[in-house]
Amino acid sequence: MAGRRGGAGATRFARVRARLEAFEPRPGWRAWAYEFLLFGFKQGWACLFGALMLAMLMGTHFYYPAKAPLARYDALVIGAVLIQAAMLAFRLESWSEAKVILAFHLVGTVMELFKTAHGSWLYPEPSLLRIGGVPLFTGFMYGAVGSYIARVWRIFAFRFPGYPPRWTTWILAAAIYVNFFAHHWLPDIRLGLFIATTILFARTRTCFKVWREERWMPLLLGWLLVAIFIWFAENLGTFSRAWLYPGQEDGWHMVSPAKLGAWYLLMIISFVLVELVHGRREAE
Repeated sequence: MAGRRGGAGATRFARVRARLEAFEPRPGWRAWAYEFLLFGFKQGWACLFGALMLAMLMGTHFYYPAKAPLARYDALVIGAVLIQAAMLAFRLESWSEAKVILAFHLVGTVMELFKTAHGSWLYPEPSLLRIGGVPLFTGFMYGAVGSYIARVWRIFAFRFPGYPPRWTTWILAAAIYVNFFAHHWLPDIRLGLFIATTILFARTRTCFKVWREERWMPLLLGWLLVAIFIWFAENLGTFSRAWLYPGQEDGWHMVSPAKLGAWYLLMIISFVLVELVHGRREAE
């Protein structure tokens, strides 16, 4: 396995990972500590694209010149494209992961166009590289979520015992996506979607391998943990005034924890999209 990961077609991270996984610390607490640190390293690598995007948001918020000839939002678009190109050029990311980012970029941009038109949030700064009221860098923020899921899926060798029939997950994801739009005119069926999600995935486990042993957690719990992480990232994004929710125009305050529900449902859409591109590993 290590040899295959470190082959000529592997990403640079795969070669580093193979070396780290081949290391043999002393048994006992040292081995536990090493596995914990290795878990953090792998998670950090999976978050690389999103972390770089957040760093750009915060950096431009504090240091971007107010009178620069290039609008801040346009600089973010160019920066996001350069990050993507550099990660591919230096083999820090695979082409399959780039395809996932593109799919999320398209799906996210469509949602952004609709939501901003209905006042769900806004982008307060001017720019040229935009469609309607949506700067083009926003698609990369959705792409960062897709990038994380695709990378963590591969890095931890995910498999999902108890996964429901694929067609049921496609229907659920489609219903969630439609509800993000339709609830502006029709009753919000979010509660029903949460119930359907629980019924479908109550028995599904995420089996993952950090180092030597395979471990697991309920898939529903895994989605919740990622949704909480995205909520924290969203607070950084609004703090940097990259986008604002109604009521934040005159001063920043934390994004409502109620948004966790929306991010949880978005995680399901994200997971199903990645599953379509990536494929899933079931119990053998």
